[in-house]
Amino acid sequence: MAKQFNLSVDRSSPVPLYHQIVQGIEAAIHSGQLAPGGKLDNEIDLAAQLNLSRPTMRKAMDELVRSGLLVRKRGVGTQVVASQVRRPLELSSLFDDLRSRGSTPTTDVLSFAHITADSPTQEALQLPDGASVYHFTRLRKVDGKPLALMENWVRDDITTIDEPRLREQGLYEILRRGGVNFRLATQRVGAMVADDYQAPLLETPVGSALVTMERTATDDTGRSVETGHHVYRADSYSFEMTLVQR
Repeated sequence: MAKQFNLSVDRSSPVPLYHQIVQGIEAAIHSGQLAPGGKLDNEIDLAAQLNLSRPTMRKAMDELVRSGLLVRKRGVGTQVVASQVRRPLELSSLFDDLRSRGSTPTTDVLSFAHITADSPTQEALQLPDGASVYHFTRLRKVDGKPLALMENWVRDDITTIDEPRLREQGLYEILRRGGVNFRLATQRVGAMVADDYQAPLLETPVGSALVTMERTATDDTGRSVETGHHVYRADSYSFEMTLVQR
């Protein structure tokens, strides 16, 4: 297997041997030489192929498992994890981000209603009593695989929203075409475990890790436009951010 994806070590290099293994396997995964779901030889065999000690190989494999590139499954062995959607923390929609990276997003509209806003939604969107909103839940898939379960509330005085439009377009695309110029958003990222409702929809076991995101977006007039709560498969999705010293 090591020869199959050109894995080798340079004992004259100052880079630790275990880290050379990590770098080599990472490169093979990112280049497609190791495909998602592909199995690796066990640590003993890989160590023997590269003339390394088993502790060195285990240290490398442990690091790759911690980084989410590999997973150990009892009775199966060590496998390559499906590639993640890595999303920058920007004021953009998941639909836009997926399409810009060359993926094919599709949307199942699970529920849709035009209702009177409840108190939390009134507060989030700064609406008067009796105001109505669109409320809908969507299942977003990428290349046919479930990725995110998204629930949103959108004020209804911007543009008409219906199920066909939500199936074909991203929410932010619909709102931009309605004249919204997004300016800022408050966002909270967290984690939870999948419950009996979420797990079947996302095709993941009950109790598996999910990334959560709550967001309320505001336009350039200071108007709160939409608020939502989304959950994502943690094995397929992560946020990226740049930190700056001030």
